[in-house]
Amino acid sequence: MNKHGMHHGSCCTLSHDCGCCHGFRRFYTEEEKREHLERYLESLKKEIKGVEEHLKVM
Repeated sequence: MNKHGMHHGSCCTLSHDCGCCHGFRRFYTEEEKREHLERYLESLKKEIKGVEEHLKVM
């Protein structure tokens, strides 16, 4: 695992996020790493929004 929390040897960390390893790819471009982190950031923002909505109801 590298400093960004992504496994260099796993195909799943960038596209599937399922935790399994099919071995299709071993290395990712900087652009692919950036795109993965941007998708991850958007996912976190949506998670925060959902948590805030649930807190308002409580």
